[in-house]
Amino acid sequence: MTDARTGSDDPAVQFIAVHKWYGAFHALRDINLTVRRGERIVVCGPSGSGKSTLIRCVNRLEEHQRGSIVVDGVELTPDVKRIDEVRREVGMVFQTFNLFPHLTVLDNCTLAPIWVRRMARRDAEDLAMQLLARVKIPEQATKYPGQLSGGQQQRVAIARALCMTPKIMLFDEPTSALDPEMVKEVLDTMTALAQDGMTMIVVTHEMGFARQVADRVVFMDEGEIVEIDAPEPFFDHPQHERARLFLRQVLR
Repeated sequence: MTDARTGSDDPAVQFIAVHKWYGAFHALRDINLTVRRGERIVVCGPSGSGKSTLIRCVNRLEEHQRGSIVVDGVELTPDVKRIDEVRREVGMVFQTFNLFPHLTVLDNCTLAPIWVRRMARRDAEDLAMQLLARVKIPEQATKYPGQLSGGQQQRVAIARALCMTPKIMLFDEPTSALDPEMVKEVLDTMTALAQDGMTMIVVTHEMGFARQVADRVVFMDEGEIVEIDAPEPFFDHPQHERARLFLRQVLR
């Protein structure tokens, strides 16, 4: 039997010998990583280490040049149909909220289910209200993004992604644009999502969240995966000097 903390043995995302370049810059170097269903992976490392590039490759926002990426059993290729198939099952929350400022919170949440999933408007609105309640802001449904705090906007972005009923959630430094007092409410939302068993890949410098929520921590530097371990051994006894230096800097 597989422990609930480590997810199913069935892979949700696989990186196999993945490389990516931006011109002459080698952004990802021989990435090999399997994320199991229900697993929570935190990716950390210094700026420019390839963390965001890694997760942006999962839904083809960035294109890898060598190796293979398989998401929910579908290998990512330039085939638009395959890319669309993957994106329907993968939700993403960015550093900036990327909400449509001219649409209400409710309309932001229902747009994709109606147009992509072909969901009836009433069903989409019912689902959106359930998810806004889940992220603890149902009373904001009729407001516009500009009327909300940064933390509230990021929780709307999470609800919007969940409205597509994704199998996998990606978070690209979701608290980095927030004032410190707003960080906790977003991390609490993500923690609750993790406890519900969602497969999650999270790029973050919030090491308290990593220690509490992650099944495994992936440490990257200069485009490489340097170390992968469970939170306790990673934080207490990192194996590589680059990881030890990083932790001294972020935990001091």
